[in-house]
Amino acid sequence: MGERSTPASADQADQGLASAASGVAGPAPLPGKAPAGPHWELDAALANLTPLEPRLAEDEAVDIQVAAETESIWHTLVTYLPSWLGSTVVHLLLVLTLALFTSLAVGRRDAGPSLVVSTLGNAEEPELTEEVSTEALDQPEEFDDLSALSPEPLDDLPPATIELDPAEPVLPGSPDLAAEIDVESLLAGVGGSGLETRLDVDTRHALLIQGGGTQQSEEAVFLALQWLAAHQRYNGSWTFQHHRHPDCHGRCDDPGHTPGTNAATALALLPFLGTGQTHRNGEYKDTIDRGLKYLLRSMKHEKDRGSLWDPDGTMYGHGLASIVLCEAYGMTHDNALRDAAQQAVNFIVWAQHDEGGGWRYHPQTPGDTSVVGWQLMALKSAQMAYLRVPHTTLRRTGYFLDSVAGERGAVYGYTKPEARRPATTAIGLLCRMYLGWTRQTAPLVRGVKGLDKLGPSTDKSDMRNNMYYNYYATQVMHHFGGSPWRRWNAVMRDYLVETQSRQGHELGSWYFDGADHGSSAGGRLYCTAMAAMILEVYYRHMPLYRERIIQD
Repeated sequence: MGERSTPASADQADQGLASAASGVAGPAPLPGKAPAGPHWELDAALANLTPLEPRLAEDEAVDIQVAAETESIWHTLVTYLPSWLGSTVVHLLLVLTLALFTSLAVGRRDAGPSLVVSTLGNAEEPELTEEVSTEALDQPEEFDDLSALSPEPLDDLPPATIELDPAEPVLPGSPDLAAEIDVESLLAGVGGSGLETRLDVDTRHALLIQGGGTQQSEEAVFLALQWLAAHQRYNGSWTFQHHRHPDCHGRCDDPGHTPGTNAATALALLPFLGTGQTHRNGEYKDTIDRGLKYLLRSMKHEKDRGSLWDPDGTMYGHGLASIVLCEAYGMTHDNALRDAAQQAVNFIVWAQHDEGGGWRYHPQTPGDTSVVGWQLMALKSAQMAYLRVPHTTLRRTGYFLDSVAGERGAVYGYTKPEARRPATTAIGLLCRMYLGWTRQTAPLVRGVKGLDKLGPSTDKSDMRNNMYYNYYATQVMHHFGGSPWRRWNAVMRDYLVETQSRQGHELGSWYFDGADHGSSAGGRLYCTAMAAMILEVYYRHMPLYRERIIQD
């Protein structure tokens, strides 16, 4: 998209990734191969074991030598030492051996590092911070209907690796068993940041069940990853014009209007990372590896900054790609990613508007809430990966949110305090959570009440199938927890499971028509990635207000 000399209208704005789409490695399972479950660690580890056959002769020789030496020692003890002295030596050896094993076992049990969850700095809160009881959420106040969002025009451009396996996925583990696991104990035993908790299978299972996920929701995520992997291009990238992929060749309908390659690649990678997959482990490690390498090759370096901005994706695409690099680094600590992730963060810091504190399509221009949301999420991911994020950048982001807040911070506009809008309100509230608002902060409580009353956007709601709103609002409700989350999740989860495509080459994907909030711009790839990330929310984002996972 070209430079805008005047702010876009509010109706053009909140589609969020619509602007990302318009302006925002490895082989898939072989046909006929029964797919693994969504927790691939054991299968992947077994597949990567070094074959034993070449070492067999050498191992046998070592075993024979050890046996001979052992026999010689015992022969000496029995033959030449007095019986009482031999017995003493044997018992002493047994005692020392038992002591050694006990020491090792205790050391191994105590070795696990404690969980450290990084939060975004100490951004200043607005003036209104009165305490409000969360019990009132069961009787939500009036929250006027939020205006619908409309798409932005898109450009057109060029073309689009693997066959889907239509077999029904079989998930390992028992939901009943996972439900019995103490989440707090698991979190205490998993080291590192909230990103690293995704790598632990038991923790993911427990968070899934405790958060309200189901076997069916996990199957939907598994099928979505299959579809995404099947539409990765040979160079490691994805495009919103998925139908141009040689293996698809138009068999999946509803492509986006433009390639948006950097943004599409980042958006496609995020659901893989959300399930604990990385370029070093998992069923799709080659897929992720090729996608990361594409982003690294695409980065333009200047001084200490690395840009993934392009005319198709604008700052949307850069924000998305920055989240990917920070998450991949935070989950693996791969030094090959560290500099690129830090440089991507540095570009966001540099691109912030000096006076207003926001971000928009082009660097250093007055901001809008939609673009701000992706940049702040990238900064949050960077902090969780222990990368450098200036506190001044976060403080200025808070100033921008003040400038677009309405109703004393409970609702948010696009570029100014305007009519209540669903997507920008959800984005603004999530940003406030990241910047330090507590669960009792009055504007947050009122904002959550509004989202609770509005509910998820489905084909039966007034703002039909607004997946951009659903993506951000699901995170707000998940972090807030309690009865508002349970009401939200019951509708959102089941709606996505029911609407996923189960036929042909579209198996595992989603496309939502109706009122357009990014669907026509980003097409089936955009809808699939967003829906998959919503269904991963149970373990993709650690609850900000955890306290035994809020049960009010």
